[in-house]
Parts: sequence; C-alpha cells; structure tokens
Amino acid sequence: MTTSSIKEVAHRAGVSVGTVSNVLNHPERVAESTRTRVLEAVALLGFVRNDSARSLRSGVANTVGLIVLDVANPFFTDVARGVEDACNETGSVVILCNSDDSGAKQERYLRVLQEQRVRGVLVTPARDAELPVAELRARGLAVVLLDRTDDRADLCSVAVDDVVGGRLAAEHLVAEGHREFAFVTGPLGIRQCEDRRRGMRAALRDAGLRLGTSTRDVVVPAMNARSGAEAAGRLLAAGRLPSAVFCANDLLAMGLMRELLRAGVRIPRDVAVVGYDDIEFAAASAVALTSVRQPTYRLGRTAAELLFEESEQPRSHTHRQVVFRPELVVRESTTSGGGTG
Repeated sequence: MTTSSIKEVAHRAGVSVGTVSNVLNHPERVAESTRTRVLEAVALLGFVRNDSARSLRSGVANTVGLIVLDVANPFFTDVARGVEDACNETGSVVILCNSDDSGAKQERYLRVLQEQRVRGVLVTPARDAELPVAELRARGLAVVLLDRTDDRADLCSVAVDDVVGGRLAAEHLVAEGHREFAFVTGPLGIRQCEDRRRGMRAALRDAGLRLGTSTRDVVVPAMNARSGAEAAGRLLAAGRLPSAVFCANDLLAMGLMRELLRAGVRIPRDVAVVGYDDIEFAAASAVALTSVRQPTYRLGRTAAELLFEESEQPRSHTHRQVVFRPELVVRESTTSGGGTG
C-alpha cells in the first residue's frame, strides 16, 4: 500500500508545499478557505504525515516517556490518565513503560526513550538505581520525578505528603477508640511506606501510646492484594489480632480484608482497616474501605505540565517541588456509620 506525499497534497490543493506544512503545523497562519482546500486534499488522498521524519529533522519527537513502577496498580493508572490528558491538549502522545521497580528495566527504558527522541521523561524511580538526570538533560530531555521528592533544587518533582497521610489514618483510628495497631506495608526501603509509617507512629505517640507494645509492623514483599492476604494470614497465625490495621495501600488492604472475612473476622467490629490511595475499587469492596485519598489524576497532570514548561523554556523555567496534601475518606471498614471525612 502506497501513501501520498506532501507534494501531491500541495498539487491537489493548488498551493505550495510550505502552505501544506503550515496547515498541518501552524493552521492559524493560513486563511480558512485555504485550510479547507488543503484538508480536503489530505482527506481525499489519505495523506498521513511522517512524524518520525519530522522528529529526525528537529531532533525532538512530540512524545513523552512515562516510567511507572507497576502499571497494574490502579494508582498508576489514574496518574497515567492525568499525564495523558495533559499531553493530549498539547498534541503529544505518551509512551508508557513499566519498570516493575527494577533498576535494570528502568535503565533499558530510558535508553529506548532517548533513542526515540522524546521531549522528556516522567519517572517514578526504581529503588535500586540512580536516575541519570544530568545525562538525560545533556541529551536535551526534560526530567520530572513523579510520586517522589528530591533534595535537588534544580529538579522538578510532584508528590504527596505521606507523613501527613499516615498521621490522618492513625488519628482517625485513635478517635474511634483503638489502642492496638498493625501497619501492613511493602518494603520499608520504599519512601512512601516509610513516610506513612512515620506519620502513623508520630500520631500514636501524640496520643500517649507506647509504640513497642501497641504497634507491630507486618512487612510483605509487594504492594498487592496477594501480599495483603499473606499479611492477614500472619496476623491470624499470631493468635491475637490488633483492633486496627493500617495498610500502606488499598490493594494490601483489600487482600487483607478478603482473607480476614474468609476467616470469620468481622470488619470493623473485630478489626478496623484503613487503606491508602482511595482507588476506585475502595468504595466498591465487600466492606467499603476507609482510605487516605491521594490526588492521583492531579499528580500526573501537574507532572506533565511541569515537563512541558521545562522542555519549552529550559533557560527561564523555574524548577518546582510540588507536594499535595492527602485527605481521609471514612467508610464502613472503620465505622459502622460510614460517611466522608
């Protein structure tokens, strides 16, 4: 199958090749009647412009790389939607990469994205690898950290205050009368897990509780429902359940609740459960889950907007570290009354 060339479109519309290029790239520069003729010729001939060739000439493609830790996690799905919507408004497209929190996969994707001449990368860095920011910038790529903070003032980042989030969860459980807690978490080397734990423990100390006797950590290898079920099994095997469990994300909480319910544990009468993220499924679970809500869509959209600012005005761009505040959404898993807090 052959495709028409831009010269054929120009001949058909009775205009110059430059005019066709302006209609495709800068339509505001061309009179409406001329635009109409050119677009009719484009449609009639089935012309598709060669963006790869255009990017070779300009050195930059109209694409953005997005590297996340786990595309199966609804948290990152919502973040990606915010990125995509912001990109769509600028005529850009997103290349989505799943690192599985692997430094080796992250490095490979960064290499591929550089080869594709993307205008920039949004990345949630893997734990076991340094992000080569200087190298990426030397190659003309804008870089924004997503769901991460960084001490470097010359780097944009977008994140949520997870210490506040952990505090919100614990303060709610204390207000509900709980005095024995478990924190179910992925590896504490993950900054978000450690920050949520830190916020929880600070709130419990403020409430006058002794951390050694009133709290325990249940660390699992992954932040998914299967690991949540594993944590429930470990709590059940211990012989004495805490009255409240705070989970580092909603997938852990839903896996934990499913296993506890299967064992005959009543939620929240026997054990109250709080999750984190407030993914779409949290409100629809068997017992509607109380959760700390993150503004996931805004995270992605804001990160993309910062990337566009940096890529379009690299010299005048002011790097910003945006930190959103989470909020607690109260449902049946912690109180029989439910409602939104």
